[in-house]
Amino acid sequence: MNLNHKTSPCCDSDTQRSDMNHTLNEYPLMTLMLSDDNMKAAWKHVKANKGAPGIDGMSLEDAEPFLLAHWQGIKAKLMEGHYFPLAVRRVIIPKPDGGERLLGIPAVIDRLLQQAMNQVITPYFEPVFSSHSYGYRAGKSAHQAVTHVQDCISQGYKTAVDIDLSKFFDEVNHDMLMNRVGRKIKDKALMQLLGRFLRAGIAEAETGLWFPSDKGVPQGGPLSPLLSNIILDELDKKLTRERLHFARYADDIIILVKSKFIGNKVKVAISHYISKRLKLIVNENKSRVGPVSGSKFLGFTFYRGGLQIHAKTLKIFKDKVRILTNRNWGIAMGKQIHKLNLYLRGWGNYFLIAKGYQLTIELDHWIRRRLRMCYWRQWRKPRTKVRSLIKLGVSERLAIFCGITSKGPCRSSKTKGINIAISNEFLARQGLISLKDLWINIHYSS
Repeated sequence: MNLNHKTSPCCDSDTQRSDMNHTLNEYPLMTLMLSDDNMKAAWKHVKANKGAPGIDGMSLEDAEPFLLAHWQGIKAKLMEGHYFPLAVRRVIIPKPDGGERLLGIPAVIDRLLQQAMNQVITPYFEPVFSSHSYGYRAGKSAHQAVTHVQDCISQGYKTAVDIDLSKFFDEVNHDMLMNRVGRKIKDKALMQLLGRFLRAGIAEAETGLWFPSDKGVPQGGPLSPLLSNIILDELDKKLTRERLHFARYADDIIILVKSKFIGNKVKVAISHYISKRLKLIVNENKSRVGPVSGSKFLGFTFYRGGLQIHAKTLKIFKDKVRILTNRNWGIAMGKQIHKLNLYLRGWGNYFLIAKGYQLTIELDHWIRRRLRMCYWRQWRKPRTKVRSLIKLGVSERLAIFCGITSKGPCRSSKTKGINIAISNEFLARQGLISLKDLWINIHYSS
């Protein structure tokens, strides 16, 4: 693989080249997967996504010289069927509801190979996926999914059937998945490698423990989004045959019907289909039938046909902002505001398509008060507080009154002196972005 785009590595010998060419003719998809152009595109994608090292500890920076030195050997093993991926490194991410999300981080070399495979087999499946499947697909987005739901609501489909799949990525049946992939992919070498990726195992770097992976598609690898869509495409086709209105983003599914009676019948039938046909687990406690206003889909809910940010989404947002505006963080305020801005901009660009102009004003007010608390905490001593307030335009008398107060940072952040010194304009000059301005730009940019 020519990572530098300058010279193309060659085989170690004429004999090896002859043997490899024979194998290439036998396995056309594997040939395409390992072609220089495909591997270059895969490497570019892996580098752009960055990501942590896998279980071998190799970083992206270490991987490039390693690949330049050893790629021909790796390629030969792949073509001969002797390549075995490393176990994925388990990473546990706490969920806002108190549960855990299990990620599996492949080694960098395996991530590269998975991405190369993904690029080769995606064109076989993408054209037949449902138009109402929006997750991890080129030209599709979560915003399109919620817009489709709004369109369905406007047509009178105001009862939602929310189907919650329990630990979907951990429960995918390997035999069923390989069968579905094998219907379109006939290259035996590539299918063998895919099976090895699925069965590579899961390792914990901290404990040194290794666990077999006899089911599931660990989140964290380039192949998992495509493989999840392949499995759930059968559900999409079932819903389409039943002429049901639905939207799906990965394992987040909402079905829209016109009455609760119909919704209950659909929920029973589809839950049975998922359990028996797809061998997945439906979480009955989180699945529901009811008005769309009670649904949570991709972080949004729907009220009187309008899109709104769900209450749980707002709680997660505030919890994250509290962390980013921790007054005991001990870093420079400029850096703290920069980190906060990165989160606000990403969150706002996704969620502020919803209605909620007044909400953004309230959130801006709350965020600015959090930052005033941070400034007040950093100034610490009364003398520093008084000097800082005077420097920022507060009268000496008011600065002394504020500076010697026994009030804590929370109460102090509401006082007149601090609001004069650390005004909205001051925070804007420090670079703080406004959710209100972002909302206006999204809704009225034209």
